[in-house]
Amino acid sequence: APAPAPAPTPAAAPARAPVRLFDRLARTRSALVGGLGRLLAGRRVEGDVLEELEALLFGADLGVKTAESLLEAVRSKAAGGDAADLRRVLREAILEKVRRVESAVPPLDTLATPHIVLVLGVNGSGKTTTIGKLAAQHAAAGRRVVLGAGDTFRAAAIEQLEIWGERVGCEVVKGVAGGDPAAVAFDTVKAAKARGADVAIIDTAGRLQTKAPLVEELRKIVRVIGRDCPGAPHETLLVLDANTGQNAISQARVFTEAAGVTALVLTKLDGTAKGGVLVGLADEF
Repeated sequence: APAPAPAPTPAAAPARAPVRLFDRLARTRSALVGGLGRLLAGRRVEGDVLEELEALLFGADLGVKTAESLLEAVRSKAAGGDAADLRRVLREAILEKVRRVESAVPPLDTLATPHIVLVLGVNGSGKTTTIGKLAAQHAAAGRRVVLGAGDTFRAAAIEQLEIWGERVGCEVVKGVAGGDPAAVAFDTVKAAKARGADVAIIDTAGRLQTKAPLVEELRKIVRVIGRDCPGAPHETLLVLDANTGQNAISQARVFTEAAGVTALVLTKLDGTAKGGVLVGLADEF
């Protein structure tokens, strides 16, 4: 009998091309830039056009304060002009707001050993995933990382962090479910020191429906970390979901009241047309 034909070798999956940030922002760009194109359509920047532009800017999730300042820039520098004048003035005004908050420090620089990072944000914002990605990048840079499961009120958050710890190959410090988050933060810093870790990243709970207790809880965590490690936390990152639009601005107000936020992480930009909130956040914070 003839020998059976060899099984076909499965084709290798095609390599995924990297997606540029420019492409990720397609929905936001379409909403604002496309809206400008429809608004002007050969008209001058005056009268009805300014009124329609006001509505467009207020609907672009920039926030009221930012939309008003952009509108004022257009009125003073592009009134009576054409589409090119309007786009130039808006571009310059937006860039001015964003460039003010650009950091001169590379995002993975460490300021101490261990470098303590506190991560804030409401549940569902992408906080735990952000922590996992940060841990992976620090580990790839040759640093030893310890994670602290400070969101003790959600068992799922602890489990998710443990999964990230396994993936990255780093220790996860956790407490009992429903326990004191500040105690977990304290134990994480102690473990990082004892293990000679370069970086400790601490998760926190984000229950905005209990604003006052949340603010006090975060302040307590900051105090505890600073007591055991002067100058810490060296970074306080606030994770915000871009899909929430202007709600991200109100969340930022609450969390900056509670802790000295040093940087914002805006997640899920590729799935929303509400990326204009980035400009509002830069403008206000």
